[in-house]
Amino acid sequence: MNAQDIIALKERGLAEAAQAATLAEIEAVRVKYMGRKGLLQDVMDGLKSVPPEERRDFGRAANELKQELTALLDGRKATLSAAGKAAGRKQFDVSLPGAWRGLGTRHPVTQVIEETIRIFSMLGFTVADGPDIETEYHNFDALNTPADHPSRDTQDTFWLDGTTLLRTQTSPVQIRVMERCKPPVRIIAPGRCYRRDTTDATHSANFHQVEGLYVDRKVSMADLKGDITFFAREMMGPDVKVRFRPHFFPFTEPSVEYDFSCHVCGGSGCRVCKHSGWIEISGAGMVNPKVFNIVGYDPEACTGYAFGMGLERIAMIKYGIEDIRLLYDNDVRFLGQFS
Repeated sequence: MNAQDIIALKERGLAEAAQAATLAEIEAVRVKYMGRKGLLQDVMDGLKSVPPEERRDFGRAANELKQELTALLDGRKATLSAAGKAAGRKQFDVSLPGAWRGLGTRHPVTQVIEETIRIFSMLGFTVADGPDIETEYHNFDALNTPADHPSRDTQDTFWLDGTTLLRTQTSPVQIRVMERCKPPVRIIAPGRCYRRDTTDATHSANFHQVEGLYVDRKVSMADLKGDITFFAREMMGPDVKVRFRPHFFPFTEPSVEYDFSCHVCGGSGCRVCKHSGWIEISGAGMVNPKVFNIVGYDPEACTGYAFGMGLERIAMIKYGIEDIRLLYDNDVRFLGQFS
């Protein structure tokens, strides 16, 4: 036997392996050519009788026979095995009805946002929006915030550069609306805000606010009190009371903070309201005439009020949630309670 005979043997083996249609036939070809008593072994046994000058070509042809036939047999075996497994699996019946997952629930903060929009729309308010990345002018300057105000410090605010920042409140939306719209203006601005607060049970660096603005002729503190009281009773229940306390904000004058009576104890005092009967909500007041001058409104011709409140705080009060972090843990077992 010479190298040409081995090449011819290889071609026959490759052809038989390619024609094998079952795993049993593949194994039969392997034993015939590659087994301990197979044809390849006969070839190797004949190497000692090959003339020295032909042994190099003989050995090369024998190695090619072994390598190519082994690769083809392995490939055919893998293909037939995969086809067998696929045939054994249950086929998908497209005529069967789908297995639907249960519907999720809206996040409690989302529910409060939607309810807030619904309530204020009953009073004629429309929804306004603005960018999360704000300018220093819209976030501070136009709101009459002094240059030395603590909220401008880097430890309180996420500054992106010297003039832009992540908004600390949705009040800049009020400025943007007044810059492009003449009175009357009646808007609320729900949205995400950012402050460098250390996360704990009542604080988060990322939170939501809704701010409101009503500007027209002869808008008074009575309008503010009436609208906030209406909101409180619609959101928390008809028996909720509201109280207003004097305060200071640079963008409103006069300014107040307002509290809702505790909806858990009805104002008698409990752990939720720290036995005071009241739950602090946020601040409000009549728009400072300096803000009107900045946006080009005539403070002699119009007046207005503004208010703001944290929506996570409203959600916590409404649903009895004691830790704000529960709203962001994304635990579906917890969030699934609020439907």
